[in-house]
Amino acid sequence: MSQETQPLTHAYGSGPDQFLEVTLPDGDAPAPVVVVVHGGFWRARYGIELARPLVADLAAAGWAAVAVEYRRVGAGGGWPTTLADVAAALDSLPDSPAAARLDLTDVTVVGHSAGGHLAAWAAGRGQLPAGAPGGNPRVPVTAAVSQAGVLDLDAAVAADLGDGATVALLGGTPAEVPDRYAAADPVRLLPTGVPVLCVHGEDDTTVPPEQSRRYAAAATAAGDAVEVALVPGDHMAAIDLDGPAWRRVVEWLTARRTAAADRTTLEP
Repeated sequence: MSQETQPLTHAYGSGPDQFLEVTLPDGDAPAPVVVVVHGGFWRARYGIELARPLVADLAAAGWAAVAVEYRRVGAGGGWPTTLADVAAALDSLPDSPAAARLDLTDVTVVGHSAGGHLAAWAAGRGQLPAGAPGGNPRVPVTAAVSQAGVLDLDAAVAADLGDGATVALLGGTPAEVPDRYAAADPVRLLPTGVPVLCVHGEDDTTVPPEQSRRYAAAATAAGDAVEVALVPGDHMAAIDLDGPAWRRVVEWLTARRTAAADRTTLEP
């Protein structure tokens, strides 16, 4: 990796897992931002290493790409820490050493699995009530991509996805801690006004495609623009850089970037 593409690390909190890494594209001008939030059912044994290959690929293609680490269940995470960390990471971007190169009017959050949950949740932060973790966003999200994301937490609990992962994240079932589900469930934070792409492997049994379909149906009914792209493969196929799922993500991001550039050109 060349010196120009070495990631810049920025701490958004005092804990060892409260940091992000920014990898910049070539050039000097501000670039649209893509924030990548890794998955792993919100558990501590999975970390930022899952996001780094995606970030490197995005930076090489012209985005200012950000990998986020956050506290997970088993290492200081859970409710409300995990959600608050992702919100704090996003809101710290204007303070990062790369801030001058970040076009913070164009911020997309991409996430796989539990990261897909956090990406869609970040897109809905503007709907959170005062005092909720992540409320009153400093850096608005303008688009989101869920890669096999957990987008309907009630349904995730009912299906016991990840062997109790959602209950572990929120510290109880929907019946036991309903206020937490209301503040953490992407499907309950609609409409967001943010376009969303849901990419899902047709053979995913870890997080079934029904999660994306349920979210898309609810979002569409609420007036949001959500696209579901079903592709060949299982759960991990969503983050295979050589696979159709990642190609679809990059195509979608590229189309948005091109449309934004065209709008800028047409402005008087």
